[in-house]
Amino acid sequence: MGQEKSNIITNRWDDKVCEGFSEEQLLLYRSNLLGEDLRVTNYGGGNTSAKVMMKDPLSGNNVDVLWVKGSGGDLGSMNLGGFSTLYMEKLNSLKALYRGLDFEDEMVGYLPHCTFNINPRAASIDTPLHAFIAQKHVDHVHPDAIIAIAAAKAGERLTEEIFGGEIGWLPWQRPGFDLGLKLEALYNAKPHLKGIILGGHGLFTWGATAKECYEETIRIIQMGTDYLNEHSSGEPFGGQKVAPIEQASRQDFVTRIVPKLRGKLSAEVRKVGHFNDSAEVMQFINSNRAKELAALGTSCPDHFLRTKIRPLFIDFDFGAESVDDVVGKLDTLLLQYYKDYEAYYERCRHDDSPAMRDAYPVVILIPGIGMLTFAKDKATARIAGEFYVNAINVIRGATGVSEYVALPEQEAFNIEYWLLEEAKLKRLPQPKSLAGRIAVVTGGAGGIGSATARRLLREGACVVLTDIDEENLGQAETDLKAEFGRENVRAVVTDVTDEQSVIRSFHFALQEFGGLDILVSNAGLASASPIEETSLALWQKNMDVLSTGYFLVSREAFRVMKAQGLDGAIVFIGSKNALAASPNAAAYNTAKSAELHLARCLALEGAEHGIRANVVNPDAVLRGSKIWTGQWRKERADTYDLQENQLEEFYRKRSMLKRSVLPEDIAEAVYFLASDLAAKSTGNIINVDAGNASSFTR
Repeated sequence: MGQEKSNIITNRWDDKVCEGFSEEQLLLYRSNLLGEDLRVTNYGGGNTSAKVMMKDPLSGNNVDVLWVKGSGGDLGSMNLGGFSTLYMEKLNSLKALYRGLDFEDEMVGYLPHCTFNINPRAASIDTPLHAFIAQKHVDHVHPDAIIAIAAAKAGERLTEEIFGGEIGWLPWQRPGFDLGLKLEALYNAKPHLKGIILGGHGLFTWGATAKECYEETIRIIQMGTDYLNEHSSGEPFGGQKVAPIEQASRQDFVTRIVPKLRGKLSAEVRKVGHFNDSAEVMQFINSNRAKELAALGTSCPDHFLRTKIRPLFIDFDFGAESVDDVVGKLDTLLLQYYKDYEAYYERCRHDDSPAMRDAYPVVILIPGIGMLTFAKDKATARIAGEFYVNAINVIRGATGVSEYVALPEQEAFNIEYWLLEEAKLKRLPQPKSLAGRIAVVTGGAGGIGSATARRLLREGACVVLTDIDEENLGQAETDLKAEFGRENVRAVVTDVTDEQSVIRSFHFALQEFGGLDILVSNAGLASASPIEETSLALWQKNMDVLSTGYFLVSREAFRVMKAQGLDGAIVFIGSKNALAASPNAAAYNTAKSAELHLARCLALEGAEHGIRANVVNPDAVLRGSKIWTGQWRKERADTYDLQENQLEEFYRKRSMLKRSVLPEDIAEAVYFLASDLAAKSTGNIINVDAGNASSFTR
């Protein structure tokens, strides 16, 4: 992230890298370069295009085709499949069908009729903005520096002053067909222009080649950045009001407030949190004008679609107030925010507006502490925070050279509740069964732990893996991130027998994801020896890990779940031995029985809070299980007078179903008990042992 701290936007075009590229490949290369630098455009924001001569699959003639980033997607990570392709001739013919501003949405319905080569990628609302500029290559990006100029009261004058007439200006207008026509008219009237700034929105630039277009975009952004740096007056945001608080105190505050906050924000849908206390955030929230400026709302449509029109600002005086004081006023603050949003909806709604969506805040600003963002998943929460940092940068730039002007409320509403935006939301796939849920899996580096994490992640959960084995834990984290993405997986080395280590691991989960819904207590060990040869140390080790360890992690999970006020699920990985003792394993058998009874205690205490506690009892899970890699395998083989390599087959034949039990089988049972499928089950045991009559529950 180092480049985003610099004021120099490096030209990263490399002719050697793109030598021999086709026009569409050059477009992709340019797009990725632009999207990878968050100072150029924010995640998912902006679009790029190229007009390319291609052979018509029907006529065989060469035709002019617009390649333009399609609806959705991200410039920095997209591939060629992310571009829509449309006949330029057909796009130009739409001008004759346009009936005026009242019929903007009608024009979007015509875009599929312009598709070239049956491309399934839906065209975006910005397509006409690219099509009608008579340049081969066009960029539309949302750089903070340019939006700061676009959102300044003196924006039009600043544009002339900074760019000396080579950049045009158009006042705010919602993207659509009419804006495309206005861009075309301004370009045709002033063919010397190198680009156009859209008031409150962003930047259009162009060029005859992909490289020329890219370099022009970078040059214009750098000019805007340099001007703001050189001409900003006064202290940013009116100077500092709140003194910085040490990071340890900030983190402690976060771990204590987020369970309460998440519980209240998740009244309609379960949410995941993200915390940001970067220098940009702290400078803003600790300033004299922070509350006033935050209340104005955001400017660029991309910003408020992710962050809502404005954040919730929580006044907090670190010297005079405690965390409990802040928690005590959350209900009042959130209710007021909800009512204000409801009033905004009622003031601005149209007869055909979609129903009001979740009215709780996405962004929460707390002076001295930082910024919390909550959304349906970790990526969305993080990105919302990044967008609000963009908004902070815009406000800083605009107030430094002029006066910041947010988007008018009605215009903001028209974007947020645009029928086309609603249609896009309805096309999204249904959430997975554990979407928005946060899980902690102890013993996460082992076979059962990693298989369980994989099963929960597959259903949309965020997972924190804990294990005492740092090397294997790191590998498990790497593997799961490669499969499910870096957003959803975290790992922290934890000794479940150490109270402070356990507390730190749950604080880590709270700081990373904002709460907890599922605990899978799986950390374990196994030992075997005749009773007369069982040392006190071996006995105590079993009790420490399998009894005390399960107590410590479940106690911390219980505290978080109770504070949230949301339903929660605790699943213990027990053992057949908890119900049916095996010979020469008294310490293990006893500890597992204690663990089973602890789960029943949790079920009793948790029921009134919606916290369920259940147990999965495996038996003979040899493959991938860490407890079978040490002395335990030999000890069990010796008990049954077998060779070690005969043990799995012995257990398979011993089972009633004559099947081997795998980590994935245990994970499936855990998923069932952790999900809403088992919403009415608590205090129960599921045996996953391929059938063992001696361990039938009675």
